[in-house]
Amino acid sequence: MPDVPASVTERVFREEYGRAVAVLVRVFGDIDIAEEAVQDAFTTALQRWPSAGVPPRPAGWIITTARNRAIDRLRREASRQDRHAQAALLHSPEAPAQEEDPVHDDRLRLIFTCCHPALAPASRVALTLRLLGGLTTTEIASAFLVAEPAMAQRLVRAKGKIRDARIPYRVPREADLPDRLRAVLTVVYLIFNEGYKASSGERLVREDLCAEAIRLGRLLAELMPDEPEVKGLLALMLLTESRRAARTTPDGDLVLLADQDRARWDRALIAEGQALVRQCLRRDQPGPYQIQAAINAVHSDAPIAAATDWGQILQLYDQLLALAPNPVVALNRAVAVAELDGPAAALALVDDMDLDGHHLFHAIRADLLRRLGRDEEAARAYAAALARTANEAERAFLRRKIEALGGG
Repeated sequence: MPDVPASVTERVFREEYGRAVAVLVRVFGDIDIAEEAVQDAFTTALQRWPSAGVPPRPAGWIITTARNRAIDRLRREASRQDRHAQAALLHSPEAPAQEEDPVHDDRLRLIFTCCHPALAPASRVALTLRLLGGLTTTEIASAFLVAEPAMAQRLVRAKGKIRDARIPYRVPREADLPDRLRAVLTVVYLIFNEGYKASSGERLVREDLCAEAIRLGRLLAELMPDEPEVKGLLALMLLTESRRAARTTPDGDLVLLADQDRARWDRALIAEGQALVRQCLRRDQPGPYQIQAAINAVHSDAPIAAATDWGQILQLYDQLLALAPNPVVALNRAVAVAELDGPAAALALVDDMDLDGHHLFHAIRADLLRRLGRDEEAARAYAAALARTANEAERAFLRRKIEALGGG
């Protein structure tokens, strides 16, 4: 008798949800039908797989089951003379043929579709995270630093916009691809970030999301080899991913960059990321992702934390802040200032920032206060950070900091 743990179905969900939705959106031309059918298929899998075992090709099983569920639903609705259902059923061939277009991956095709100019930029990103990454509304809301009800409304409006405006599910012409690129890169990077530092749950890292983002990044780089920001994003993700194994202890505890065992960094990923950074430098068309990749390349050059070239990092943050000013970049720049000019200089910068809802703002401020010997204020700042993160690994780290300061 097969005994399939729920974690197996969860893993298949994380790995294959986006692919299944993308395939069904292409086949049926309707987001709601695709999402509902795929969710039904996974519900069925949870019921059947523990007794019947996981099929040899779980992704194919999910897609076939979802497709059959969708066809059954459409036939029921078509019998009630629902014109939309009839149209969608006609749009669904028994063996859907692949379109000939510059993007051959269904998930990448769906990203470009969701990034249609008729949608607001934030909605494009949120919708693609929902459909491709399989992230919950709660996870996406955390990634955007907005309330969950507001994110739920944003997703509903985005789907309604696509339906009402009859936005076609097709890949834009090659000439239009670069215009969609910025939103696509944002989507891919947010997926990676959610994987590299999960906004909720017990694990700090969700390896499946990191792998999916890097896979999409490689695919983008293959499709658009002349776009330096594509290479910059891929380099940034590779260099960041190279440190994943050193970010946690065997027990899952968070390890800060300065305390990591650099022998555990993935040298192959570092070499690939640094090579991409050098290619970007030769193009001399700096963009935000290329600069962030360069910052990570500097970190990866240092054999020990004390050898980090913080002067070069600060220069890169200055360049990044001029090119793409935002409060999170300013907060990260303050960390470099602390290393060069001391925690007091950095704290003066941080205290002027309006980032109360961002837990890293409070964590960084707490560390600066701790280094200045202002332990009671540091403990309160750590507590503020603790109240603003749902990730258990981060919460445990912050609790240890509070306890070390005599709080808790």
